[in-house]
Amino acid sequence: MDPEAAKTARESLELAFQMSNVLDTGLDRHMLSVLIALCDLGLNPEALAAVVKELGREDSCPPPTPTAPSAP
Repeated sequence: MDPEAAKTARESLELAFQMSNVLDTGLDRHMLSVLIALCDLGLNPEALAAVVKELGREDSCPPPTPTAPSAP
């Protein structure tokens, strides 16, 4: 990658990160760069957003508590 393209990519990632912070997405720069790369490869951005939202829900849910076996 030439230096100008690398600079543009860094600036684009920084802008995406700032927007992510304004929207309070909880995504870090690395995750954003992975998502952008997946979009560049042709993955559907709406599908990626749905996966990220679902994973966020799973992280916010408390783990299930084991239940004690019932006595006969």
